[in-house]
Amino acid sequence: MDSASLRSTARRTLRRNSRRLARVVTEYEQHKDDARRNLDRSRPDLVALARKHGTDKWGTHRYAQHYHRHLEHLRDEPVNLLEIGVGGYSDPAKGGHSLRMWKEFFPRGHIFGMDIHDKSKLEEDRIRIFRGDQGDPDSLRAVAGHIGRLDIVIDDGSHLSEHVVTTFETLFPLLEPDGIYAIEDLQTSYWPEWHGSEDRDSPDTSMAMLKRLVDGLNYEEFVDEGYEPTYSDRHVVAAHFFHNLAILEKGENAEGTRKRSILKKRYAPS
Repeated sequence: MDSASLRSTARRTLRRNSRRLARVVTEYEQHKDDARRNLDRSRPDLVALARKHGTDKWGTHRYAQHYHRHLEHLRDEPVNLLEIGVGGYSDPAKGGHSLRMWKEFFPRGHIFGMDIHDKSKLEEDRIRIFRGDQGDPDSLRAVAGHIGRLDIVIDDGSHLSEHVVTTFETLFPLLEPDGIYAIEDLQTSYWPEWHGSEDRDSPDTSMAMLKRLVDGLNYEEFVDEGYEPTYSDRHVVAAHFFHNLAILEKGENAEGTRKRSILKKRYAPS
């Protein structure tokens, strides 16, 4: 067999083997996806776990279904989750329902709580609870320092607007890239009795902060040339709103803009 025939035979063999390998890889991926779907069907979702552990994230509220949708992709990851507010008020033996829910939902996760009251009696394997004041940035940073990596932060603390804002401004920059930040019970933003405001345009409420974050998602489109983007402008990449709940995604918000090519008259050389 001459060299040309050998090369032709080799190419045919390589193509056959490549097709076989592609089929094997495809079948493997299909089996893996099927196995994952079967596993997911066999495991309770967050609504079921919320009911099981008696947390008000289902029943009093309807948060569990939204958390499931936005956190399911992390279920088998070794996440560090911090929840502000343990529950049970001043009784050291009460609360911790949602911490136990998160522990079961994230079988490889480490669950951390923070409360203004001493809740250390509720600690167990993979659950650690710190005492701290969410209205104090130093206290928040100290807790974050003990935890290390922060993958998920859930603010279910005092629900007072000034505390919500302080907690976000302190912990969001410490959140990992691709992290999730959630704020619960946003109804208090509209209640003066809870340091909110019946004026929906008030600039000092937790909802006002969140509305600014939505604007900040589009900061690259601002035509104010003197505007300096904030940290949250540059790192909030998605904001999901539900009844009394906001879930924020962190990343690099730098997709670019076409405003100069579209607004040619505005940006024409003077």
